Amino acid sequence: MSNTELDGKVAVVTGAAGGLGRGIAERFLAEGAKVVAGDLAEGEPLGGNSVFVPTDVSDMEQVSALVATAVDTFGGLDIMVNNAGVSGTMHRRFLDDDLADFHQVMGVNVLGVMAGTRDAARYMAEHGGGSILNLTSIGGIQAGGGVQTYRASKAAVIQFTKSAAIELAYYDIRVNAIAPGNIRTAIVSKSANAEDRQRIDEFEENIRAQMRRDRPLKREGTVEDVAEAALYFAGDRSRYVTGTVLPIDGGTVAGKVIVSKKS
Repeated sequence: MSNTELDGKVAVVTGAAGGLGRGIAERFLAEGAKVVAGDLAEGEPLGGNSVFVPTDVSDMEQVSALVATAVDTFGGLDIMVNNAGVSGTMHRRFLDDDLADFHQVMGVNVLGVMAGTRDAARYMAEHGGGSILNLTSIGGIQAGGGVQTYRASKAAVIQFTKSAAIELAYYDIRVNAIAPGNIRTAIVSKSANAEDRQRIDEFEENIRAQMRRDRPLKREGTVEDVAEAALYFAGDRSRYVTGTVLPIDGGTVAGKVIVSKKS
């Protein structure tokens, strides 16, 4: 496969200052794309054919400005990656959850994805189509305890992605979702509440240990694994693929690991 799979294409990636978003942006740049990176804070510059736009995706006007920057700076928009997301606060029990972060989580994780999809599609519909990729989570597929608002938001992204894919197919716009799981980024530690933050190392390791027990594949998932999947959806290899949700989770949502004694 050529290392310029996205040569000549223009991509927007939200939440691109770090974590999964930065990994995706870097991979797209390496494959020849021009990238507009949106995030609250810039972080280390991406370099190459990229520009940074300060963006709060829960503000629809800022999302519109991000898309407009891609068109004005690079002359078009072929790929939209709605990656920006927040976890919310993890409480020991749902009964203790004051839901104080509900509007923030939904604003970033759901409204941001919907606005990004809409604004990108408005341009793509008039210019031959394109690819839109939304980042959800295995937490939106698989029920479980903790961070209930986050789980609800990621489930909403899945349903929205499939619905948008149906409607936008008429314009040759593909809409797909990636559901990462067990990928080591800062999002787990950011979900700790004030009490747990005092023992953050223990807290995060407990979460990671549970993830490892639930994952059939033994190796750890990486940001690069997610970026590889994003590249597939962004490029021409997936030209007949839309409305899908791809878990990148080492088999976690396929089912629990069963350990049996050897006979």
